[in-house]
Amino acid sequence: MKLWEKNFEINKEIERFTVGRDREMDLYLAKYDVLGSMAHITMLESIGLIGKDELPVLLRELKSIYELAERGEFQIEDDVEDVHSQVEMLLTRRLGDMGKKIHSGRSRNDQVLVDLKLFTRRQLMDVAAEVKNLFDELLQKSEQYKGVLMPGYTHLQVAMPSSFGLWFGAYAESLCDDMLFLQAAYRMTNRNPLGSAAGYGSSFPLNRQMTTDLLGFDTMDYNVVYAQMGRGKMERNVAFALASIAGTLAKLAFDACLFNSQNFAFVKLPKECTTGSSIMPHKKNPDVFELIRAKCNKLQALPQQVTLIMNNLPVGYFRDLQIIKEVFLPAFDELKDCLQMAAYIINKIEVNDHILDNPMYDPMFSVEEVNRLAAEGMPFRDAYKKVGLDIEAGQFKPNKDIHHTHEGSIGNLCNDRIGALMKQVMDGFHFERVNEAEQKLLEQAL
Repeated sequence: MKLWEKNFEINKEIERFTVGRDREMDLYLAKYDVLGSMAHITMLESIGLIGKDELPVLLRELKSIYELAERGEFQIEDDVEDVHSQVEMLLTRRLGDMGKKIHSGRSRNDQVLVDLKLFTRRQLMDVAAEVKNLFDELLQKSEQYKGVLMPGYTHLQVAMPSSFGLWFGAYAESLCDDMLFLQAAYRMTNRNPLGSAAGYGSSFPLNRQMTTDLLGFDTMDYNVVYAQMGRGKMERNVAFALASIAGTLAKLAFDACLFNSQNFAFVKLPKECTTGSSIMPHKKNPDVFELIRAKCNKLQALPQQVTLIMNNLPVGYFRDLQIIKEVFLPAFDELKDCLQMAAYIINKIEVNDHILDNPMYDPMFSVEEVNRLAAEGMPFRDAYKKVGLDIEAGQFKPNKDIHHTHEGSIGNLCNDRIGALMKQVMDGFHFERVNEAEQKLLEQAL
C-alpha cells in the first residue's frame, strides 16, 4: 500500500532501492506516529473535519495500535511502504472509510517530522536518566575515596598529587556540562512541526496550538517552511549532544583501562566484568570499557555523518533525509547501553589505597615542597631550583601530608555544588509536562 499510488505500478527494483531500510527504521517510530495521529484527529474534530461520533471510535482503535507497538508486536507488512501507511491501513481495515479521514490537513513530511520529534524527546529523557545514574555513581565514589591520593599526570608523566575524589568527581562534573548540551538539544527538539504539511501549510483552518498542547510540546516550529528545514538540523544538534556525552565516556573508559593494567594497578575492575584469554590463564581483560571506548568514539562521528547527508540541500523535502534515520535512530540505544555498563562497573570498582607506597611516585610532591619553601619566604624560582637539584641528587624527601583548601581541590571537592548543578540542569528539562500530556492524550481513548 502506498498513500500516493494511482493507476500505475512502480518498478520493483526502484521500490526496493527507494524504500531501503525505511520499514526497519520506522518501527522505532510506530507508537509516536500513533500519538501524533491521536492529537491530529482530536484537532480535526474541533474544526469539523471529523465527526464527534467518529473521534472516540478512531481514538480507541489508535490506542489499540499504540499498545501493539508498546508490546513490540507492531509490524510493517511487506507490501506497505512505511509506518504511516501501516497505521492508516489498519484503521481502514477495521473502520472502513472513517480510517481514511485521519490524513486530512497533513503530509507524510510533517507526519514523520512529528514522529521524529516525539521519538527523540523520549530518547533524550531516557539518556538524561542514564547520565544521572552514572553521575550519582561517580559522585558517590568521589566521596567514598576522597582521602585516597593518586598521581596526577601531564604528558603521561607523573606530575602532582591528585586523588580518587578528584578523578571520579571530574567525570561527574563533565557530565553536568554534557547535560546542559543535552538540555539545549531537548528544547530545540520539543517544538511542534505538525500542521506544516509538505512545508507550505494547509488551506484547512488547522489549530496548531491545540496539537502543540495535546502533545506536550513547549512551543511550535512557527514558520511552516522552517519546520521542514528543521529536519536534519534537529538530528544534527541532538547528535552533537550525544557526542558530548560519548566523549566523556570514552575518556573515562580509557582511564579505567589504563589504571586497571598491572603497570598502574590503581583500580581493580570486578572480575565478573572482565574476560579471559584462550592462551594466557592470568588475563582479566577490560573488554567492557574497551568496547565503551570504541562505541563512544563511533558515536562522536554521528554529527559529521548527519551533516554530510543533509549538507547543501535547498529548501524543501528531499529523499536524502531518509538515510539520516539509519544512523540516528539506533544511536540512542547504543549510548544508553554504554552508560548503563559504565554505571554498573563504576559501582563495583575497587580502588588501590596504597599507590603511594611506591617511591617512584615521590617526585609528584615536588611542587608541594616548592610551595612550602616559598611560603616560608624563599623566592619561588630559588625554591624551584633547590628542589630540582635535590631530586637530581637523590636527596628529595617528600612530605605526603598535604593540605589543599581552595574550591575544587583535593581537600575541598565541592561535590555538594556539583550535585546541586546537576539537579538544576535536570529540573530545567521539565519532563513532567511531556509525561502528563502524553498520558492525558492516551486516556482520551478510554
